[in-house]
This record gives sequence, structure tokens and C-alpha cells, in this order.
Amino acid sequence: MPTAVKISDDLVKKAKIKSKVFKRSVAGQIEYWASIGQLVEDNPDLPLPFLHEIMTAKEQIKAGTGTPYVFGEGE
Repeated sequence: MPTAVKISDDLVKKAKIKSKVFKRSVAGQIEYWASIGQLVEDNPDLPLPFLHEIMTAKEQIKAGTGTPYVFGEGE
């Protein structure tokens, strides 16, 4: 269920720019930033590019285009 929140005009302006670049809605861009922030807080020892790779891989699996990693295989 959507919930209205107050955010700064500056954040909205920045989100509008990035949302056009990445073909997202403004709300989608802010949700993306929030998900990245949550991932970083939950995994402070992992670098951001690695977290991006994980997110990409998860979406590839959902879309049926990725290959899940199975621990212990290939060793």
C-alpha cells in the first residue's frame, strides 16, 4: 500500500534527473536509492559494485536469463 512521505525538493530534483537517465519513474528512482541504502547498511563490509552485481544477478534469475550459483560446483 503506497504511503505519502515528505522529502526535500532537492532530492526530488536529483531523482527527476536520474530517473530520466535510467528510465525509471521518480518514485522508482527514490525506491531504488532506498533499496541500495538498505543493502549497504545491511552489508557494510561489501563494496557497492559487488552489491550491484548481486542485484543484477537476482533480476537475471527472475527473468530466466541467469544461472544460479551452486556452492561447491566447479571446485
